[in-house]
Amino acid sequence: MKIRTMGSATNKGILSWFYISRTYHIQLKRYSQFLKTWSLTPSQYEVLVNIRESGRMSQKELAEKMFLTKGNITQLIIKMENEGYISREQEWKTKYIRLTEKGNQLLDRIRPEQVNYFSQQFQGLTKKEQKRLIKLLKKVNETQINQDNE
Repeated sequence: MKIRTMGSATNKGILSWFYISRTYHIQLKRYSQFLKTWSLTPSQYEVLVNIRESGRMSQKELAEKMFLTKGNITQLIIKMENEGYISREQEWKTKYIRLTEKGNQLLDRIRPEQVNYFSQQFQGLTKKEQKRLIKLLKKVNETQINQDNE
């Protein structure tokens, strides 16, 4: 698809949005295929990583971190619990989630292949270009977060 480029800042914003969105959708589709090897979705993988990083977290914290609704996170967690990757425990009104040994082992198996996968996704960019891309995307995110907090 060819997009006509124009000089105004507004059109640069539209063009930037288009390419960020298009890249995201292409990469998400490819990443979903990659994770199918382990019968996981990107959301399920993100749940595992978030829980591993924190050791234990409440469903509410996880939903907020992943920008999911209470209903969506509950469905996701039930499925993963049924698969044996996570366990839930109730403390008064709060449900906490932990990784099971099976969940930890799965992450350990995926990680080396994931590092290789992501390296391949950005092989068209030099190391310097990759650093610049990261810096620019962080700047866009920080700007949005600051605007949201105003």
